[in-house]
Amino acid sequence: MKEVLFFIFDNMTDYEITFTMHMINTSENFKAITIAYEDKEIIGRSGAIYRPHRLVSDEQNIKCEGLILCGGWYGDLRPELKDLIGLLHKEEKLLGGICGAGTFLLAKAGVLENVRYTTPIVEWTDEHRAVFGPADVFPRNNYIEKPVVRDQNVITSLGNSFIDFTAEICNGLGAFESESDKEAFLAFMKQ
Repeated sequence: MKEVLFFIFDNMTDYEITFTMHMINTSENFKAITIAYEDKEIIGRSGAIYRPHRLVSDEQNIKCEGLILCGGWYGDLRPELKDLIGLLHKEEKLLGGICGAGTFLLAKAGVLENVRYTTPIVEWTDEHRAVFGPADVFPRNNYIEKPVVRDQNVITSLGNSFIDFTAEICNGLGAFESESDKEAFLAFMKQ
């Protein structure tokens, strides 16, 4: 089974990734693996309780197909996650970031420097500074105002576009045989 990692953290906006996890886990070829900084219960914004399969620090030598970063108000990019993001980006593995935290972590790790992306953080406000730090880390010249953007191996999304994000992640993993298959899936899911 090929693994796709999902970084989880307290108060994550869990609905943004649970559908993607479901689609990955129902495929024959992939398995969703949750990772976190610590081996403890993680409480999502929905109130659901999660426990990571493994720790971020354990992933440096693990082969996986990609990493998905959930959204929420979270700005803690520790060296072990930054290194993992950088390694996967260098290996051209799939990297997905949704909503605030997901896109912020990709930007802070330097992944968005040479790709087009989207984010709900369109300006750096005092509220953003309080959570994510003083400096705006987004390369604003690469920003595109769209719900989901895929450029090379990087997929970014607004939080309310989680169905389209899931479809693009699945497409990036080769789950659809054609673009029309992906569009049929989206049409069915949005009925």
